[in-house]
Amino acid sequence: MHTSLPDFDMPNEEQVHLAAESFRLLADPTRIKVLWALLQGESSVACLAELAGAAPTAVSQHLAKLRLAGLVKGRREGTFVYYSAANEHVGRLLKQALFHADHIDGEPRAAAR
Repeated sequence: MHTSLPDFDMPNEEQVHLAAESFRLLADPTRIKVLWALLQGESSVACLAELAGAAPTAVSQHLAKLRLAGLVKGRREGTFVYYSAANEHVGRLLKQALFHADHIDGEPRAAAR
């Protein structure tokens, strides 16, 4: 039925898998907080831990997973690593997710940010 529609298009299997993996990795409140902070600018693990209200070791593990997924990148300066969002697409993805959360029932919710 759908294939008879003009301009009908489905993503390929690799696209579906990678998108699902990105959503899976974002399905954690600490990762969302960390990523949101990184959208504001480059930061260290210690600073991100404070902002997210989590232990530095936990934030470091979250960052490792986000880095492997291509959502964040790191820059080494001496013994420190500074993290940032990988690109502008990450920001758009997270902003849309938060916008959706504010409008789940179709009505804007009072922003708590």
